Amino acid sequence: IMAYLLFTCLVLYVLSICSASPPNFVLFFADDLGFGDLGCYGHPSSLTPNLDRLAAGGLRFTDFYCTSPVCSPSRASLLTGRYQTRSGIFPGVFYPGSIGGLPLNETTIAEVLKPLGYATAAVGKWHLGYGANGTFLPTQQGFDQYLGIPYSHDQGPCQNLTCFPPDVKCFGLCDVGVVTVPLVHNDKIKQQPVNFLDLEKSYSDFATNFIITSVKKNQPFFLYYPSHHTHYPQYAGTRAAGHSLRGPFGDALFEFDSTIGNLIATLEQMGVINNTLVFFTADNGLQEGEVRPSKHGGNSGPLRCGKGTTYDGGMREPAIAFWPGVIRPGVTHEMASTLDILPTIASLAGAKLPPVILDGFDMTDLLFHKGKSKREAMMFYPIDPNEKYGLFAVRLGKYKAHFYTRGATHSATTPDQDCSDFAVLKVHNPPLIFDLEADPSEHYPLPLDKRPDIQAVLVQIKKVKAQFEATMIFGESQISKGENPDLEPCCSPGCSPKPTCCHC
Repeated sequence: IMAYLLFTCLVLYVLSICSASPPNFVLFFADDLGFGDLGCYGHPSSLTPNLDRLAAGGLRFTDFYCTSPVCSPSRASLLTGRYQTRSGIFPGVFYPGSIGGLPLNETTIAEVLKPLGYATAAVGKWHLGYGANGTFLPTQQGFDQYLGIPYSHDQGPCQNLTCFPPDVKCFGLCDVGVVTVPLVHNDKIKQQPVNFLDLEKSYSDFATNFIITSVKKNQPFFLYYPSHHTHYPQYAGTRAAGHSLRGPFGDALFEFDSTIGNLIATLEQMGVINNTLVFFTADNGLQEGEVRPSKHGGNSGPLRCGKGTTYDGGMREPAIAFWPGVIRPGVTHEMASTLDILPTIASLAGAKLPPVILDGFDMTDLLFHKGKSKREAMMFYPIDPNEKYGLFAVRLGKYKAHFYTRGATHSATTPDQDCSDFAVLKVHNPPLIFDLEADPSEHYPLPLDKRPDIQAVLVQIKKVKAQFEATMIFGESQISKGENPDLEPCCSPGCSPKPTCCHC
């Protein structure tokens, strides 16, 4: 008790000092990362020394969820604190020529912080729409600066591009018949196609300069770093290539980890590490299981399936919160989500919450005191949600009920037949119920027969599900607006023949 009181006093003291200087926020967001991919989450051959250091000195989550098993919807929820169904970011993901994007009337974390004088920057994978003349780019969504590829780096021809030195071509074909992926600075195309060997260094330099400039201006800052790593096709420059025992996937992961180390060092050198909340997590689960011999895929650890599915392997993610002197080192088994990041940052910054329905909860008590999470339930939507089927699954406490299950092409390489795209939609009535504490792999559904305790759990889950769905108003689908090839970003507007002429 005495130790707890002393630590509480220390936290209050640090926060009182920081109140004169609002806290900074650095948010790292990995891509297609499995629950078991980091060294601090048990992978024996991953090279992640900097993330392992953050985990050792911060709070590591075991029950942290994203909101979708694919990219765009997950990113929308992270930045808005709202399930993707509310903002219309479904079904699937955005493409280079997508007409829609994250609606401009949705409020992002950056827009929450801007009225308080925060400098804001995004670097890396946006994937929330490009639109006519860059309508949906980060600079239109509260970010002062942006450097990155505005969508997935496989959404353009890559078979002739170099992904590893000296001239190892990218694995696979990626998307063909569209423009090569561009590097965009703010709203201008800086390079097309992007040079993968130099890309991470460009990102690291950009982020470093942003931190240094903000500190020199005595301006609080928010840095959002959604990495392309470890999405297919993996790539890495000379500083990371060949360093990992895991091949291309491991090298890509090590490159991102190295950048995280560089930025943590910058925070330390600039004297703001003790006034900065650093948070790391990922958008969804692994794409290709290591259970098939492959050096291009991730690892879900004990969890079932991966990307594209509503099993935990698709949506339960590594997560680390780091703030020296404020967050005590340790592990929490409390449930939390990417939805909770916006309300938490708003609370710490003293910012006003947007006047809309939010699905996230303030995590400050959990972060600072290892208290109970305010989150009691997590909802699981498939990649193509609709009002007819509603939620595929609900987790309430330690129990998770699957009302529908379906496999996905993203998880097709695992030997589990329920993970692949051959596993068609199944309706479960009564739903499959799993105790995730005893069975995190979701292999052994609990029997309802002669189990009044589990029957009572099911009644409560159905009640929570009905209450949630009663508040859910689906927004207009932005992805269903379709695509227009003329909207694909091109560094030589009006050139011909497009898309091959878009090269600079």
